[in-house]
Amino acid sequence: MSWNIKRLLADLCIMTRLLGYVDLSEPHFVAAVLAIVFNPLFWNVVARWEHKTRKLSKAFGSPRLACYTLGGAILLLNVLRSHCFTQAMLSQPRMQSLDNPAAYHVGLALLGVGGVFVLSSFLALGFTGTFLGDYFGILKEARVTMFPFSVLDNPMYWGSTAIYLGWAIVHASPTGLLLTAVVALIYMVAIVYEEPFTAEIYQQKASQACKRS
Repeated sequence: MSWNIKRLLADLCIMTRLLGYVDLSEPHFVAAVLAIVFNPLFWNVVARWEHKTRKLSKAFGSPRLACYTLGGAILLLNVLRSHCFTQAMLSQPRMQSLDNPAAYHVGLALLGVGGVFVLSSFLALGFTGTFLGDYFGILKEARVTMFPFSVLDNPMYWGSTAIYLGWAIVHASPTGLLLTAVVALIYMVAIVYEEPFTAEIYQQKASQACKRS
C-alpha cells in the first residue's frame, strides 16, 4: 500500500514538473490533443456504424474496397496527428535534463522498437486486419499469435506509443512527453472499447459455423 502511494506521489511530481513547461492553451498543443482524441473516436464510430448498417460496403460495392477506403482515411488522419504532435513540441520549450546525447539515443532506440512493433503488426495482420476489416465482415480464420502478438497484446497501439515517446525524447520536449501520455491514455480507452466488440464478432462467426455444421 505504501509503495503504491509513493509511486502515485512520484507520478504526480513528474506530471507537475512537465506541466510547468507546457502551455496547455497554446493552439498547436490544443490541436494535437484534439487530433489524438479524434482519431480512435473516428475509426471506432465509423467501423461500428459499418458493422451495424453495411452502408460503406454498399456504397463502395464491396466490403474490401470500403475497408481500404477507411484504412486510407485513418492513415491520413495519423499523418495529421503526427504533424500536430511535432508542431506542438516545436512551439514550446525544451527540457534541459533531456537535452543530452544519452537521452537522444534512448529516444532513437524507442523509435526503433516502436517501429518494429508497428511494422511487424501490420505484416502479421495485413491491411484489412490492421484497419478493422473484421467490422466489415472480413474475418481471419484464427487469432494471430505470431510475433509481435506472441510477446505483447495490442502491439500496434503500444508500438505507436513508443514511437511518440521516442520522438518526444529526441526533441527533449516536455510537451511531447505530456502528449505521449495522452496518446497512451486514449489507446487504453480504445482497447477497453474495442476488444469486447471484436470478441463478440468472432463469437458470432463461431456460432454460425456451429449451426451450419
